[in-house]
Amino acid sequence: MPAEAPPSVDSAPVLVVSGLSGAGKSTALHALEDLGFEVVDNLPLALFDRLLEAGPDTKTPPRRLALGIDSRTRGFDADAIVARLAALREEGVDVRLLFLDCGSDDELTRRFSETRRRHPLALDRPAADGIAAERTLLGPLRRWADVVVDTSDFRAADLRQHIADRFDAGAGHAPTLTILSFGFARGLPRDADLVFDMRFLSNPHWNLALRPLTGEDAAVADHIRADPAFQPAFDRIVDLLLTLLPGYVREGKAYLTVALGCTGGRHRSVFVARGVAERLTAAGYAPHVIHRDKTDVILPAVETDPQLELATA
Repeated sequence: MPAEAPPSVDSAPVLVVSGLSGAGKSTALHALEDLGFEVVDNLPLALFDRLLEAGPDTKTPPRRLALGIDSRTRGFDADAIVARLAALREEGVDVRLLFLDCGSDDELTRRFSETRRRHPLALDRPAADGIAAERTLLGPLRRWADVVVDTSDFRAADLRQHIADRFDAGAGHAPTLTILSFGFARGLPRDADLVFDMRFLSNPHWNLALRPLTGEDAAVADHIRADPAFQPAFDRIVDLLLTLLPGYVREGKAYLTVALGCTGGRHRSVFVARGVAERLTAAGYAPHVIHRDKTDVILPAVETDPQLELATA
């Protein structure tokens, strides 16, 4: 470790990320990129100084820089890297080193076995040989690191969450949440993660005065609210989403689409999607609302008019 520890690694403008192969460096870099870092992985060391000298892009907001360096990096020399990082600090560059370790050799071997990848230092030998050689090779970086994260007991989602908890300088890392209304007559949305079917509700399509309107019109809203099945079902859908969303955040899910469908996608699904979005907004989320089929040409409903069924019975 350096003689005097830097004040904080969490907000450093330059973060060097290194570690053992299989310990999760790629996962950590992807997580940092999702948090807004500018990520460069396996940059040849000869270009390291040139990248730092280039400075930030003045045309875009400033971003923290994360540089991935490991035993695969061209010209890799752990002692030389440590010396260069120490010199940069002497020059006033706020640079930190995050090291991803895995204390269990058995766990590292299992990871290489499951992914069917060869260890970069043991292309023609057992993975254990490469792991031992790499521990020695990377020893100076691990000893000098500001933060060492042992991922032996981490799943990929756990590591993403750990990185987000430590390095997220923003207001949070909840998934991008989309509330989508659609019509079953035009097919299920391909990117839907959760789908709720609103066709159990009374269909405004059979009211000729309501048919040209959409779920955003007050008369259609009153019609749907009058259905005794609406409120209890709506409340349960919202409660379910509020139960599930924290889990998706913990798992590091980047995008979540909640789809609500009715027959044509103009009335019931639009109204319920709007209401769900309002409730989630009140709970602190920031959903985007998309009405896929609201403005489509009105087609005959697939459902049968209940009054017509009685008349022809």
